[in-house]
This record gives sequence, structure tokens and C-alpha cells, in this order.
Amino acid sequence: MTPSKRRPPAQVPEAPVAPEESIPLGSDEGLDGVDDLNFREAQTALELCLAQLQASDLEVEAMATLHRRAQAYVNHCVHLLEKVEQEVQIWDPERPEQPAQPYQP
Repeated sequence: MTPSKRRPPAQVPEAPVAPEESIPLGSDEGLDGVDDLNFREAQTALELCLAQLQASDLEVEAMATLHRRAQAYVNHCVHLLEKVEQEVQIWDPERPEQPAQPYQP
């Protein structure tokens, strides 16, 4: 009889912040790496924070920590969108003296 091969356990993403974690109010501790996320990753992390805030019976400190993390993800998403918006400009080659205008759908 041959031994069966065991699969490694599936990688489950960690919750953004464990409820028992306590990061001092106003602290940026625990927010490392937010600026390294792409838009989709930050959006997913934000959704995880919001789901945890809505579904958990959290202590006030944990709620404050999750709120700070969620706000950091929101700010990062807004920053990325503004960066893309700056790249998407309308420039009229017939009027090169006029500055490029933001695209308005």
C-alpha cells in the first residue's frame, strides 16, 4: 500500500485585523503595505474590512482599528483612481496651445 500524498492546506487570506488586536488610536501601525496594493487588492481588502465590521461583535478598539484600515484602503483606491484620471486626458492636436482637459464621459 502506497502512502497517499497530502495536499498542503489551502491558503486562506487572513482577516485584515483580528478582533483581539489593539492598535493605538491614531496609529499607522498595521497599515504597512497598503501603498503596495493594486486597485483590485485594495478594493478586496476594503470589502473584507467592511464585512468584518458588519458581521462581528467587535470590541470598540478593534472596530476603530478596522475603520482605520478601511479608510486607508479607501484613500489608496481614490489615489490610484486620481492617478489614472491624470493619465486619461483629452488633448486637441488642432489646438496645441490649450492644455489637456480631463475626460468627461
